Amino acid sequence: MKSYSYSEARGNFATVLDEAARDGAVEIRRRDGSVFRILPLRTSAASPLDVKGVKGKLPAGDLLAVVREGRERG
Repeated sequence: MKSYSYSEARGNFATVLDEAARDGAVEIRRRDGSVFRILPLRTSAASPLDVKGVKGKLPAGDLLAVVREGRERG
């Protein structure tokens, strides 16, 4: 992971962001010794609601009964 001083990062910010996108992270150091890490957010074309199904051993009729009961209570 590449590490930059604050002034280096400020002067080459576009390059720092490109490097973070390519390599996964970049660190920026301040004079006082504090260190910050820039990470790219992972974006996906898939919907966050698009989840894989789960196979269960519960018969469909029992599952429907549980759902109906929950709706009646709610």
